[in-house]
Amino acid sequence: MVVAPAIGPTLGGWISDNLSWHWCFLINVPVGLICLVLIYMIIPSSPEKARVRELLWANGLNFDIVGFLLIAIFLGGLEVVLDRGQIDDWFGSSFIVTFAAISAIALLLFIPWELNRPRPLIDIKMLAGRQFGTCFVIMLVTGALLIAATQILPQLLQTEFGYTATLAGLAISPGGAVTMCMMVVVGRLGFVQPRYLITIGAAVAGYAMFDLLGMSPDADFWFFAWSRIYLGIGLPLIFIPITTASYDGIPPAKTDQASALINLARNFGGSMGVALSQTVLVRREQFHQSRLVEHLGSWNPFYNDTLNRIQSYLNGQAATGNSAGTASAVIGHAVQSQAAILAYIDVFVVLALIAGLMVPLALSLRAVNRSAGAKPAH
Repeated sequence: MVVAPAIGPTLGGWISDNLSWHWCFLINVPVGLICLVLIYMIIPSSPEKARVRELLWANGLNFDIVGFLLIAIFLGGLEVVLDRGQIDDWFGSSFIVTFAAISAIALLLFIPWELNRPRPLIDIKMLAGRQFGTCFVIMLVTGALLIAATQILPQLLQTEFGYTATLAGLAISPGGAVTMCMMVVVGRLGFVQPRYLITIGAAVAGYAMFDLLGMSPDADFWFFAWSRIYLGIGLPLIFIPITTASYDGIPPAKTDQASALINLARNFGGSMGVALSQTVLVRREQFHQSRLVEHLGSWNPFYNDTLNRIQSYLNGQAATGNSAGTASAVIGHAVQSQAAILAYIDVFVVLALIAGLMVPLALSLRAVNRSAGAKPAH
C-alpha cells in the first residue's frame, strides 16, 4: 500500500515516454525511407556524379566509419543536453554532465581525426574560411531565431492568453503565407549582393522580435500575427542569399560538403535556440516573480486596497469559504501571470539581440562574383 503510489506515477511516466519514442520511431523511419526512394526516383543525377559514383564502386568504398561514429556521438550527446538540460537543471544533473562529457570527448577526437584523413567525412577546414565560416554562423543564428520564435510564440498564446492550439496556429499562419510569397520575390532579387539582402533580412527579423516587446495582457490576435508577418518578410531575405554566399569560392567537388554543413547549422541552431529560449524563460520568470512579490505586504497601501476590493467583490457574490484567502490567491495568480509575461518579453529581447548579431556578420561577407555561377544548396 505504501509502495504503490510511488511506483504508479513513475511507471506511468516511463510508459508514456517510451510510447512517445515508439510512435516517433514508427512514424519518422518510414517517412525517411519514402523520402529517400522519392529522391532517388525523381531527382536526376548529373553525368559527372554518375561517373564519380561508378569510380567509387570500382575502387571500393572508403567510408570514414570512425569519423561517422564520432560525429554521431557528438551530435547525439549534444542534442540530449540541449533537449533535457532545462528539465534536468543543466549541469546540476549527473545525467546532463555525463552526456556533455561524452559529446565533448567525441568532438575533441573527431577534429584531429578528420584533419589527418586524406578523404575526411567532413572537411572541417571549410569552416576556417572567412566566407563559408561566416555563412555557417549566420545560418546557425538564423536557425536559432526561426525555431525558437516558432516554438515560443504559440506556447505564450496558449499558456498566458488562453488560446487553443488551433487559434495559436492561426496566429502564426499569416507569417507562413508571407514567407511563401517572399521566397518568390527574393528569388527575383539576384542582382542584389547577398550580404545586403541578409543585412536587411536580419534587421527586419530583429524588428519582428522588438515589436513583441510592447506586449501586454490586453494584446489581441493581430498584434501577434503582425509580428509573425514581419518575421516572414525577414527570414527569406536571409535563407536564399545565404545559400548563394556560402557557395561562393567552394570547389565543385565540395558542394555536397557545403550543403551538408549549412543544413547542419540550421538544424543545430534550432536546437540551441529552443534550449536558450526555454532557459531564459524559466530563469527570468523566477526573477520577476521574486521581485514582484517584494511589493506584496500589509505595509503596501495599494496591496491592501486591492485585497479589500477583491474581498468585497467576493462577499457581494455570496461566495462560500475564506474570502481573504481567495483574494490572496487571486492576487498571487495575477503576479504569476505578470511575471510570465515579463519573462516572455525577456526571451524576445534575447532573440532580437540574436537577430542583431547577424547584421555585422552579413556585412563582413565579401561580394559574390555572379559571373562564376554560384551553386545552389538544398
